[in-house]
Amino acid sequence: MKENHRVFYANLMTSGKLVAYLGDIEQQATAMFLRLVKQLAEKENVTEELKETDQMLWVQKMNNIRNRATEIVNAELIYTV
Repeated sequence: MKENHRVFYANLMTSGKLVAYLGDIEQQATAMFLRLVKQLAEKENVTEELKETDQMLWVQKMNNIRNRATEIVNAELIYTV
């Protein structure tokens, strides 16, 4: 934001609202990430039962889900102003 949206950044900085704004974005990103991980895991049937029976497959699938959720959050929330 500091490099790509200098005026917006400067306005937040001078008004003293930068920390609050970034905190709000972080809360939204965390909530969105957790919701997406849960939804994708349910959709792809990645359960605790799978974790017990085939731990390596569960880890692979969860890593894939987390990576996709991170990409979605970044594209829809972090990189947009």
